[in-house]
Amino acid sequence: MPAIVVIPARYSSTRFPGKPLALLKGIPVIQHVYQNSLHAKRAAGVIVATDSETIFEKVLSFGGKAVMTSPEHESGTDRIAEAAQALDYDIIVNVQGDEPLIRSEMIDEVIAVLDDARASIGTLAKKITDPREIFDPNVVKVVFDESGHAFYFSRAPIPYHRDEWRTKDIYGDTHCYKHIGIYSFRRDALLRLTGLAPSRLEKIEKLEQLRALEHGFTIKVNETSFETYGVDTPEDLERIEQCLNLSS
Repeated sequence: MPAIVVIPARYSSTRFPGKPLALLKGIPVIQHVYQNSLHAKRAAGVIVATDSETIFEKVLSFGGKAVMTSPEHESGTDRIAEAAQALDYDIIVNVQGDEPLIRSEMIDEVIAVLDDARASIGTLAKKITDPREIFDPNVVKVVFDESGHAFYFSRAPIPYHRDEWRTKDIYGDTHCYKHIGIYSFRRDALLRLTGLAPSRLEKIEKLEQLRALEHGFTIKVNETSFETYGVDTPEDLERIEQCLNLSS
C-alpha cells in the first residue's frame, strides 16, 4: 500500500515560537526531521505541511517538498488531513516536525502496523525503564491487548500495580509502555477522524488519540526499541544536540 510521510510544522508555539527553524548542529530542526524521514524504505515520499511561508521557503531551500495549509488548524493531525485531501496515497504517516531524532526504522515500523487489515491507525510504544516516567503526566502511557490493539492512552500510570506500588516497589518489571507519538493513518480514517468534534475523554486527558478510540477506530500499537525526544523548549536543543553528537 503506497505510503507518504507528512510532517506538520507550524511557526507559532507558546513555549518556543519558530522551533522548526531552530538550529541543531547548524541545521534547522525541520531539516533533520525531513532528511531522517527520507530514509524510510516503506514510504514513497516526504512532504512538510505548514502554515508559515518562512518554513515553506526553508524546506524548498534544502530541496524538500512542502505545501501551505490553513493557519486555523488546532492540531498537527488536522494539518496533515488538509494535505492528505490532495494526496493519492493509501497510508499517511504523521511525523512531528519537532522530532529531529526520528529514525527511518520507526517510520517503517509504524507503516508495517497497518499490514493488519483490522487496524485503522498505527502507532508505536516503548517499554518504560525509568520509573520516573511512569508518574510523569507529560509521558503518555498506553495499554493494549495481546494483538497490540490499544485499550486506552493516559497521562496517568497505567496499568496501576496495586500491590507493588502500595509498597513503593516501582523498580521491577512494570509492564508499562510509553506512547511514541508517530502515527500511520489509513487515508479514509484520517479524513473521517478529523471531521469529528473533540470527544469527552480527549478533552479530559488532552489526548487526541482518545477521540479515535471513543468513536470505534482500531488503533494498533507496535513495540519499538527506539527512543526519540521532541523539541518543546529552547533548553531541549542542548540535550538533543548531545544525542546527535553521540550518534555521529
